[in-house]
Amino acid sequence: MKLVVFDCDSTLSAIEGIDELARLRGPETFEEIEALTNAAMNGDVAIDEIFARRLEIIRPSEGACREVGQMYIEQIEPTAEATLEKLRAAGWTPAIVSGGFTQVIEPLAHYLGIARVEAVPLKFNADGSYAGFDASAPPTRNGGKPEIITTLKTEYQPERIVMVGDGISDLETQSEVDQFIGFGRYAERERVAAEATHFIKSLDALPELLK
Repeated sequence: MKLVVFDCDSTLSAIEGIDELARLRGPETFEEIEALTNAAMNGDVAIDEIFARRLEIIRPSEGACREVGQMYIEQIEPTAEATLEKLRAAGWTPAIVSGGFTQVIEPLAHYLGIARVEAVPLKFNADGSYAGFDASAPPTRNGGKPEIITTLKTEYQPERIVMVGDGISDLETQSEVDQFIGFGRYAERERVAAEATHFIKSLDALPELLK
């Protein structure tokens, strides 16, 4: 089998889930979180330094996560569905590896028919209020996505494995995959564009690249 791994935020969907959870808390919280997210995705600060901090500021409820999960679907990358259909026909199996949150991403994954999602599970109290996150999940730290790719390679033994994403944490997988493809429809990050094997701005460019 051949495995094509997608980042979620600003790749399969236009939004950054953490930013939208912050937006629900008001403009000041949104601005603070957006700045932290961009700093991490550009490689200016370590993901480890901001992961828990952002969640403690937002403290997202279960209801807010459902709301943002629907936003992922509403703002899906416009060529994603057709691209996945072509890739599957060519023998590729899609997966999602994201620094976002499992419960928020799963509705989009289900919509796209993607069975494997590696992200960060959130925890909630019985009343749906925020109760923390799984701090052991690899995407909570720099170097976490390459760890997941290594696990997927061991599990699936793919003939080829490709990663597609927009951020520095995605670029970190380059040493573990056969091909890293940077994505810039929503966020064109200078280092990703410079170091990626290929850099695309629409997912429908993928089938030709992966022939």
